[in-house]
Amino acid sequence: MTPKPSVLICGAGIAGCAAAIALARQGWSVQLIDKQDAWRFQSSGIFVYSNGLSYFHELGVMQAMVASGFEIADGRNVYLHADGSPLADTFYPGAYAGQTLPPILGIRRAEMHRVLAGELQRLGISVQLGTSIETVSSDTQGVDVTLTDARSLRCDLLLGADGIRSRVRELLWPQVQPRYSGFGVWRSVHRRPPELREKIMMMAPGLRLGIMPISQEQLYLFGTVSAAAGVWHERAQWPALMQQAFAVFQGPVRPLLDELGGDCEVLYTAVEEIIMPAPWHQGRVLLMGDAAHASTPFMGQGGAMAVQDAVVIARLLARGGIDAALADFGRIRAPLCQFVQDVSRQVGITGAQTDPAAHHSITRAVADSGQQRVDDFYRRLQALSAQDGQDAQDGQDGQDAQGPSSPV
Repeated sequence: MTPKPSVLICGAGIAGCAAAIALARQGWSVQLIDKQDAWRFQSSGIFVYSNGLSYFHELGVMQAMVASGFEIADGRNVYLHADGSPLADTFYPGAYAGQTLPPILGIRRAEMHRVLAGELQRLGISVQLGTSIETVSSDTQGVDVTLTDARSLRCDLLLGADGIRSRVRELLWPQVQPRYSGFGVWRSVHRRPPELREKIMMMAPGLRLGIMPISQEQLYLFGTVSAAAGVWHERAQWPALMQQAFAVFQGPVRPLLDELGGDCEVLYTAVEEIIMPAPWHQGRVLLMGDAAHASTPFMGQGGAMAVQDAVVIARLLARGGIDAALADFGRIRAPLCQFVQDVSRQVGITGAQTDPAAHHSITRAVADSGQQRVDDFYRRLQALSAQDGQDAQDGQDGQDAQGPSSPV
């Protein structure tokens, strides 16, 4: 009997868990490790658009995420001025790659991982926490790895899905380091008032502040500020500092900012990127997710790019040999990920303009051409995803695809 191909996946975030699910379904022997001794999430909430949901659907976990999160069924994104007055509405697509999907889903990061962990358990995949990689050596037939718990193992493939400070990347691509973007992001979790059922983005000179429902009971705020490199804030000061940073905002966000205090869930993150040209592999070692292409958050595509990485590498491995799959992966994924990085970075730079005249021009552009820009972005996403290995996936879809033809 031919032995199962074996993969070690370093990193149990979105990319790592999704890859473990996809490859286990294809008959791979999967080992999944993560350096954290318990799962911790550097974001209180996350929203995923239809393109990302299409890949969670393929993995068979989208329906459980929709049940745990908050669906914006009409895809409406409401833009408001800082005083709460209307600016514009844009609508995100509810169709992607021939599927009808929720246009926008908000969900707590912990809930997303609960869903992924449940599918891992169903497939018999255990996660070895508190474990990372000490050494790695790759040849044409496989990878030899020493783990931090002193175990040694050999596998056919190593996937480095271990985030922006990837240990795998540090060992094999030490020249690639996180690059600070010039931005910080504030997030906080609140009880959701019944009337707040849409994604809202508020704009002021140099500042953007968003509201996103993440369950029937909760929403989260996410706001961006310009910040010098190396700025550090004492955690106990985060609620007061977030209030101060966005003091100019009124309208629906004002009661939420006013309630920030010491017992609130508040998070500050300095935003970094990974700019890494393809190839993203050496021998039988492949980087994916934030380890290869961490982006700024302004297009809300980080989770989507991670799960798409996982589905695409599984499709490519199902189609042919490991070496060809790794080469094709970088060729296919790098242009799309770079496109997302470039657009997201430019949105951040544009939103950071503090000059009142420049801000007026920006808000006029949102009102005049915001919908066209959304449509153009998703049209380009689909075009760049057209060769992502779909032809290898016949008969490989997960549980969601086994139900009715419409996934929602």
